[in-house]
Amino acid sequence: MGAKVSSRFVAGMTLDNAMRVAESVNKQGIAVTLDSLGESVTSENEAHRAAEIYHELLDAIAARKLDANISVKLTQMGLELSPRLAETIAANLARHAEANGSFVRIDMEDSRLTQVTLDIVRRLHARTDMRGAIGIVIQAYLYRSQADIEQLLADGIRVRLCKGAYKEPPDVAFPRKADVDRNFIRLSEMLLESPAYHALATHDENMIAAAKEYAAKHGIDRSRFEFQMLYGVRRDLQRKLVQEGYRVRVYVPFGTEWYPYFMRRLAERPANAIFLARNIFR
Repeated sequence: MGAKVSSRFVAGMTLDNAMRVAESVNKQGIAVTLDSLGESVTSENEAHRAAEIYHELLDAIAARKLDANISVKLTQMGLELSPRLAETIAANLARHAEANGSFVRIDMEDSRLTQVTLDIVRRLHARTDMRGAIGIVIQAYLYRSQADIEQLLADGIRVRLCKGAYKEPPDVAFPRKADVDRNFIRLSEMLLESPAYHALATHDENMIAAAKEYAAKHGIDRSRFEFQMLYGVRRDLQRKLVQEGYRVRVYVPFGTEWYPYFMRRLAERPANAIFLARNIFR
């Protein structure tokens, strides 16, 4: 089962594996965001080693002229050791991305880290040498997300909206799926109305249909936003959206840390286990 999961949902162990998968996905008319697996580090040296992989990725993307960018977790850049360290590393990545005509998406982690992550991204985006090269993720299940998006839109920061995968207490996040779905749709509409280029990350066909309907009703061109999905999940839906003229980007993780990555995801949210099992056998 481990080999099945790793081959279906992870693009191999090495950067070269990831490049081959990215090229294959691009040939289907689908863009890519690449994630070198790993989260919290225990030393500054580990953080710098993790960052170096992303610098190599940015150069490889440019050399191969891929339609791809990178997704980075700040805990992997040393956030829990030193927010200043993580911000410095993220700044260097954003400058590199800007120089290469690429883009860095800062992933959102659990709610303990929401504010510090937002603060770092807003400070970096405010700097003229990286303004167009950094964006963030917002999770629709958090009560605070509408206010956060209002601020991010005022700043002109690009957002990837997802539902959220971490186990959060009911005083922080909507406990009911129906409420999360309603909030996702509400926040999607805010992003679609924005002049910035945003991403809606979901495999939920109801959420996708709601976004398509809203965009059509309000004359929002399909080139102004994209749908994002996980590598290996709902490939049929990815292809269908491309055929309909929508932009699609696939989140492609790679690296040796795939096993703890999936085990953490399953432990955080048991519904993820059902979701992955369905897609393994789809």
